[in-house]
Amino acid sequence: MFVGDIKKDFYGELIGKRILLLVNHDVDAICACRILHCLLRADSVVYTLVPIEGIKDLETAYKENSDQSEEENEESEGSGEEESRQAKRRRLGEEAILKRRERRLWEENRNRIMFEYTQFSYYGRSSAVEMFELAWKLSKDDNEMLWWCIVGVTEQLLMGKIENQQYVLETGNLQNHVARLSQHQNMPDDDFGNDEIQRLCPKLKITYTKDLLLALYRHWTVESSLRYSVYPSCKLRLWTLKGEKKMNELLVEMGLPLAQSRQKFSSMDLDLRQEFHSKMEKMGEKYEMDGIVYASFTLQHGFRGRYCAADVVYAMLALLEHTGKDRLPADCFMDALDCLSRNKRDVLEDGIEKAKKLLMCIFRHVQSMLEMRLVISAGPFLYMVLQEGSIDVKMFSRPHSLALLAQFALQAYVAVSRNKKAHGLPMVASAPLDPSEGTCLVVGIPPVSEDSPKNFFGKAFEQAAIKIRARMTMDCFDTSIVQLKTDDRAKFFDALTTLLS
Repeated sequence: MFVGDIKKDFYGELIGKRILLLVNHDVDAICACRILHCLLRADSVVYTLVPIEGIKDLETAYKENSDQSEEENEESEGSGEEESRQAKRRRLGEEAILKRRERRLWEENRNRIMFEYTQFSYYGRSSAVEMFELAWKLSKDDNEMLWWCIVGVTEQLLMGKIENQQYVLETGNLQNHVARLSQHQNMPDDDFGNDEIQRLCPKLKITYTKDLLLALYRHWTVESSLRYSVYPSCKLRLWTLKGEKKMNELLVEMGLPLAQSRQKFSSMDLDLRQEFHSKMEKMGEKYEMDGIVYASFTLQHGFRGRYCAADVVYAMLALLEHTGKDRLPADCFMDALDCLSRNKRDVLEDGIEKAKKLLMCIFRHVQSMLEMRLVISAGPFLYMVLQEGSIDVKMFSRPHSLALLAQFALQAYVAVSRNKKAHGLPMVASAPLDPSEGTCLVVGIPPVSEDSPKNFFGKAFEQAAIKIRARMTMDCFDTSIVQLKTDDRAKFFDALTTLLS
C-alpha cells in the first residue's frame, strides 16, 4: 500500500484502534518510534511495542499479537473471492483469454522490475524524518521530536546508508524547522507556574552548526578522537609510526600542546577549545582532510548537557550492540531508547563510554589486520575474517559493530594499497556469531568509489549460497548481512569470487 497523505491514510487509520508497533534494532527506527510514541500518547491510542531483530522476530511477534480468528475469517474470505473471480472469468469466454494474456504480460514485467529492484539493497528516507513531518502536519511537533529526527538522519550518514547529497538536502530542511521552533520557543508564556516547570526541566536548544568528523571529541581527548575516528585516521594512516608522527606535527601546527591534546576536551584551556574548530578546519586542507567539516546540529540541555547528533548516534549504537549473558537484545533496545530521554542523561553518558571502547577496539583490529596482511584480495572483492579466540572478537558478533569495522578496514586498506583498483573493490567481513552452533556473521560493504550506498551483496550472497548449497540464513532486513555455517565459509567465498569475477 502506497500512502499519499501520511496524516490521513496512515495516522488517521490508527485513531481509536489498538496498535502493534514493531521496531527494528536500528537507531533511525528507534528515533521514529520515539516520535510516534508521543503522538499516540497525545491521542490516547493504546499500543504494544515489540522490539525485533529480524524477519523471524517479525513473524513471531505478529503471530503472538494478532487475532487468529480474524486472520482465518479473512486467508477464507480471500479464497472465496478468488473462486468467485475464477468462475466469472470462465463465463466471460474470449474476454477471459485476453485478460489472462494481459495478466501474463503484467507478471513478466513485474518480475523484471522486481529483479532490478531486489538486485541491490539500499535504505530509503529516514523513518524518523517521516514521523517528524507527520507530527508537524498534526501541529504536535516540538524541539524534542526534532532532535530525535536529527539523530535518525545522522545515523544514516555515519553508517553510509544515504548519499551525502541526500543528507545535505535533509539537513537544509531540518534547519528551517530548527529556526521555526526556536522562534516559537522564545515567545513569552504567561501560564501560571511555567517558570518553575522550566527550572526543573530546562528547554532544549538546537543549533545548526558546522561540525568536525571527529567521533565524540567533546567527551574525549583530541588525540584519541583523531586516532579512533575513521576519516582522520585513514587520511593520516594513524596505525603506522609515520602516521603517528604526522598527527603530532598537525597538533604542533595547531598550537595544541601534547599535554592538552591528551586530556579531556572539556578540561583543555578555554582559548584552545574555542579555536580548535577553526584551526582544525584550516589544517584540514594542508593534511588532505578537506572533508573534515560537515553540517550537523548540537543540542544544549541546561547548562551542562551539550551533545552533537553524532555523539548520540555512537552512544545508541554501542548500547544496542552491548549484549551478553546478562544483557538480552531487548534490554539493549530499551537502553538505546532511554538514551533519547532528557531525564536519563546517565544512560547517554554510559553509551558514550561504551562507544569509546568500541571505536578503540575497531581501530586495534584494523591495525592488526593490516599489519598481518589479513585483508585479502579475492579479485573482485576484499575480505577479512576474524577468528574465534581473537581479543574482543565477541564485540563483532553484532551487525552494526561488524559493519563499522568493515567500513574502517576498507578505507584503511585503500589508503595504504598500491593497487589502483582498490578504490573500486567492495569488502566482505566475517566474524564468529555463535561458536556453540558453529555459525558466523557475514557483512558486505560497497566500494569506496561508489557515490551511491546501494549494496549488491544481498543478491550475490543468495546466489553463492544456492550454488554450493550453503547453510545460510538471511534473517536481517538488510540483505547484505547474513548468517552462515562456519564450515561453509571457505566454499562460500570461493563461490562468491566466481560469481563476481
